[in-house]
This record gives sequence, structure tokens and C-alpha cells, in this order.
Amino acid sequence: MPESIRILIVDDHAVVRKGLAMVLRLESDLEVVGEAENGRIGLEAAKNLNPDIVLVDLVMPEMDGQEMALALRKSNPKIKVMMLTGTEVDDRVFDLVAAGIEGYVLKNIEPGELVRAIHAVVHGEAYLHPDVMKKVLGRIQPHHAPSISLTPREIEILEWMASPNTYKQIAGQLNVSEETVRSHAKNILEKMKQPNRAQAVLAAMRVGLIKLDESK
Repeated sequence: MPESIRILIVDDHAVVRKGLAMVLRLESDLEVVGEAENGRIGLEAAKNLNPDIVLVDLVMPEMDGQEMALALRKSNPKIKVMMLTGTEVDDRVFDLVAAGIEGYVLKNIEPGELVRAIHAVVHGEAYLHPDVMKKVLGRIQPHHAPSISLTPREIEILEWMASPNTYKQIAGQLNVSEETVRSHAKNILEKMKQPNRAQAVLAAMRVGLIKLDESK
């Protein structure tokens, strides 16, 4: 049996923490290893529990989610971070994306989609809720840059990477294997000299290489 994905939940509302834990524990390969009510306690819990991923509420007392996420990124970059926020996306998302935070979801996300997002982030993908992506892209100022030599297939994959679909879902849409999609994605990141999926998409949008397709 594959090892379970170890999850730490950090949110100042006990009802939210318990609700998330209840949903995630229904999945056989997800293990909620701890909970914390603010960023300060969350950092200590992450140090002691060494989870695979931390779900972090953006708005919390004592130490908010942004401060905790950025501190965790410096102290233990191997731990993946997924930000949780309400229905409104504020300007803090820009700093978090720039810092390489892998996931950003709204709290109204469907349970099944949250599970898919967790799997995606833990396996090296980035997951930005469509509303988050739109807000980030709205701030991008297009500019000219040295041409990036991507094949037509890589452009197609990159356009799909701009959607919330996981690599497995993209493979299903294109009738290819997930391994093929991951191979193309790896080549795209290398050619674009970007560290992850989100950064590659933003860089491509900035130079006009692709456009956001809301139908995907």
C-alpha cells in the first residue's frame, strides 16, 4: 500500500478544522496528523509533525496565513502549502504566488475537488483556483521577451496547465497517458526556466504565449 499523505490543518475556526478533517479522513490515502488554531502554533506543529502538506487559513490571529506560509517556505521548503480563503481573493495572493506557494483554494470548494487539489500539489503540481488565477492575470503587464521555443503540442499542454485540471485530468482530455503530460510539462518548465506550473503559466501569459481559456 502507498504511504498516506500527511496533512496538517491550520485554521482559527474549530468548526472549519473539524469539518475539513472529517472530509479528508474519508479518503483512504489521506491522514490528518494535526490541527492548529493560528500560524504561530501551526509552524511549531509543522516542525514536530513534518506533514506532507499544510492547509493554511489566510486570515488568523497572532500570525496570519501569509506570514506562516512564507516562514514555512523558508524553514522547510519540502512541506507543500495550500492556502485556504473565503470567497474573496485579496492582494496577498500575489506575494504568495511569487513566493512559490503551490496551492490556493477558496473555502467553498467541493470536497472532491479539494481532495484532487491536495493530490496535485503533493505530487509537484500547482493548484490555483480559477478566481485566483484571474486576479493574478489581471495584474500582469504584457511585455516583450526573448522568444521561447515550444512545440505546438507543448503550447497545447501549457494552455491546459493554465486551467485547474490536474495532469491526470489533462491526460484524459487529450487521450494520452499522464506520464506523457508530465513529460511535456517537465520540458516546458525547463525551456521556460520556471520552477513550477503556476510560475510557467504566469510567465507565458505575461509574454502573450497563451491566453486563459475559461472553458477548460
